[in-house]
Amino acid sequence: GKDAIIGRTLGSKKVKMVYSSGGGSEIIETNEEERERWSISNDDVLELSKMAVAIEQHYGFPVDVEWAKDGDTGKLYIVQARPETVASRKKQSMKEEYKLLERGDVVTEGRAVGNKIGSGKVRILSNVDEMASFQEGEVLVADMTDPDWEPIMKKAGAIVTNRGGRTCHAAIIARELGIPAVVGSADATEKMSDGDEVTVVCSEGDTGVIYKGSLGFERKEEDLSHLPDIPVKLMLNLANPSRAFEYGQLPNAGIGLARLEFVINNVIGIHPRALLGFDKLPAEMRSKILERTKGYADPVSFYVDKIAEGVASLAASVYPKRIIVRLSDFKSNEYKSLLGGPLFEPDEENPMIGFRGAGRYADQAFRECFELELVAIKKVREEMGLSNVEVMIPFVRTLDMAKEVNDIMAKNGLKRGENGLKVNMMAELPSNVFLAEEFLDYFDGYSIGSNDLTQLTLGLDRDSGLVAKHFDERDPAVKKALKTIITAAKAKGKYVGICGQGPSDFPDFAQWLTEQGIDSLSLNPDSVIPTWMHLANMDDKADDGPN
Repeated sequence: GKDAIIGRTLGSKKVKMVYSSGGGSEIIETNEEERERWSISNDDVLELSKMAVAIEQHYGFPVDVEWAKDGDTGKLYIVQARPETVASRKKQSMKEEYKLLERGDVVTEGRAVGNKIGSGKVRILSNVDEMASFQEGEVLVADMTDPDWEPIMKKAGAIVTNRGGRTCHAAIIARELGIPAVVGSADATEKMSDGDEVTVVCSEGDTGVIYKGSLGFERKEEDLSHLPDIPVKLMLNLANPSRAFEYGQLPNAGIGLARLEFVINNVIGIHPRALLGFDKLPAEMRSKILERTKGYADPVSFYVDKIAEGVASLAASVYPKRIIVRLSDFKSNEYKSLLGGPLFEPDEENPMIGFRGAGRYADQAFRECFELELVAIKKVREEMGLSNVEVMIPFVRTLDMAKEVNDIMAKNGLKRGENGLKVNMMAELPSNVFLAEEFLDYFDGYSIGSNDLTQLTLGLDRDSGLVAKHFDERDPAVKKALKTIITAAKAKGKYVGICGQGPSDFPDFAQWLTEQGIDSLSLNPDSVIPTWMHLANMDDKADDGPN
């Protein structure tokens, strides 16, 4: 067997129950050593897992298991097993539809993200330092968000921003979390006040509307357990390991885009160079890092293990189907927001086209950090046995860059083709289009990043609300670039899929891509069923592409 522990969380463990000297039991406080120690060992976890699987196989249905460990002997006991009746009975293949039942005064409008409706009290935040004031279910209103805001966004009933387009940070995370959001409103923070009751409506097309008051709406579900055949594979865009097993129950052909940034930002929160150069950091920063990395052998092990746990959770949720893990693609301003980031990151006027992707990996200033990601991927594939993990390299500007990154990977035990490892490239730059055939000499296939490809083809900033109306993957210039990439991959018998936002938002665009012969569409979870049903109505059925 494999050491396949895919997640660990060090709890606070402030109290414990012990036998009382007078008989019975009592609750006492734990000491610092006990609080910073894992409750059970890895061997215990694996032994309990074997017991749980044996019980489930015996009864033939999912079970909840309660267990205990003898404080004197260390022996493990199963004390109860009963049928699991929540997650196992939840149907994931559902078509969800929201409908507004009444109208009110319009507060403001913007770009709709998703197709849901949410309501609640407004909470306007100007910066992440105000996080403590935010309450579960409130409507988050802000000028714009960045990765530091994600802990608040998880709690929001809806999100509204002044700035941003369909592919800005707020929009991407809202889709991932299944939260209705309206971006690029221009004046939300001026038009609303803390405590206002509002209803955020994203169910009526591209325009998202914020209405005054808590309006009535209904939510309908349609069971689609028996889906018709479609001429293309649908994969998932996922980044949040905590929701992987929920979304993994949707009909899918695997995960077409797993973003490492979510784990690095939300779970780790520390710049990798700060961990590598821990001994040289200021004392206050070392103290903060030690607090976050409790329970791990050292700060660097914490970084590697947390990435491995995140990737493993995603990979296990769809195993044995493929998962394409895009290695880190933070921009310098995003890395700077991590603990220690300002010590190591440059100030760039336009980080979107700056120090990022493959160019960062090969640079001496970051190469050692990139190698930590490779150690984590190797651990997932070889030690945990999740060989369905493939990697994807983003923002590969030149052929020399493609070769250099492959060489670095090979030196770190991840050689393309060995042990079934596939290395894909994110096709997202004009140079990738012009040299579509040549780049395939270094990669096993393409996953098209239509967000950046559209941005760089049309020459616009996808985070700017001022030009958001011009951002459209269906523009003839973008479609010509897409067709060039698809044709080149098909001619060489290599995989080509797409993981950008377009197919999730526009069913007609998904249909056009299918007609061009693309092998897979990687979609946001809330778009899988609607897109599936749209494609099922196509007249022409094509053969499945290569696996």
